[in-house]
Formats: sequence, structure tokens, C-alpha cells
Amino acid sequence: MITTILTDIEGTTSSIDFVKDVLFPYARKRLPAFVETHGDAPEVQHWLHEAAKEAGLVSATRQEIIDLLVGWIDADRKSTALKALQGMIWKDGYASGEYRAHVYPEVAARLRRWKDAGKTLYVYSSGSVPAQKLFFGYSEAGDLTPLFSGYFDTETGPKREAASYARIAQAIGVAPSSILFLSDIAAELDAARAAGLHTTLLARAPGTCPVDGAHRCVADFDAVDAD
Repeated sequence: MITTILTDIEGTTSSIDFVKDVLFPYARKRLPAFVETHGDAPEVQHWLHEAAKEAGLVSATRQEIIDLLVGWIDADRKSTALKALQGMIWKDGYASGEYRAHVYPEVAARLRRWKDAGKTLYVYSSGSVPAQKLFFGYSEAGDLTPLFSGYFDTETGPKREAASYARIAQAIGVAPSSILFLSDIAAELDAARAAGLHTTLLARAPGTCPVDGAHRCVADFDAVDAD
């Protein structure tokens, strides 16, 4: 019996275009000034050091770190340090009302129905936990954060490794076989299944479900079997 639903964000609850066309450009444009003005703050300094370490830089100027991070944004690098810094920048945009996070039309209502049915809901995304909270806190459907019991990012581990899902199950305190993972990426679902989780592939574009796919495939949350 499925008691817990773990969901991805991009391409699953929300359009990839919102992240690619709104959030990424917003962070890219503001990152240089953000690093220059906040670079001495302990939390920012920590993630700048982590980025340098990830890149194998023994010593680097602030401008070199800025150039590195901008390059990572352009390459959509799944860097925990970059995601943390982006989240700090996005906070200002959400708070000022410059944008609201996209969610597909049926998502909010379906999440509420699952919650009302006694399901426990969690998020696992490559975006940092603070960024995830901002995303659902400032969504087009309103504040959805009360629906979720917790959030996981790549500090837990890469999304394409089975060990990451085992760690999440342990952190939640339920058997992997009680968790349903929702994603639009088959490789992530493969890893989740290898850890013992149930899986469902979200294929939002019509006719894009694999013919002989390894995972149940649906077009939207209303078609997800969470029983």
C-alpha cells in the first residue's frame, strides 16, 4: 500500500519552461551583483567555497567564481552549490512579485486530495530545499507548502542513484515499498525502482509515453494510481 508520495518538480508538477525561461535568466542576470554585494555573508561564502572546490580551484578570484557559476547556469549543471545560490537570488524575485512558480492545472487539487486521503507528501528535486520551499510557497496556485511534510535535494545524493532513494526512505521512516516516486525522467525512476520504490513517469506531451516503458506512464496527476 502506498502511504507516501515523493515528487520531482521540473516537468512533473511544473513546466520546465518556467525554470528555463524565467528562473535561470533571472538568476544569471543578477548573480554577479549578488556575489559582489553578499559574498562576505557566511552562507554565501560557504557555497562559493563549495563551488570552487567542486571545480577543483585551489584559489580563485571572485570574478573567476562568478564566471564559473554563470557558465554552470548556461550548462544547467546540477551543482548543489549553484542551486543554493540561485535559490537565494530567486527569493527576491518571488518576494517582490516579479513572478509566481508555474504548476500544472490539476496539480494543486490532486495534491490536496492525496493529503486529505492520508498520503504523506514530499519533494525531491535538484533545486535546493530553500528554492523548493519558495517555489511552492509562491506558486500560481497559492501557498502549497502546508501540503508537504519535507523536502530533499542533491545534498541527499544524485537523483539517478538508487542510494539516494534509500536514504530518503530511511529519513522519512517508511519502507521503500510504501513510497511512490513521480518524475518525468526515466533514469531517475530506474534508480528509485532499484531502491524498492513504486514509480510513475509523467509524460506531459501527448503521445510521448514509451511504448514498452519500464514504468507506468501517465499524462497528468489525475491519472496517477496512488493506491
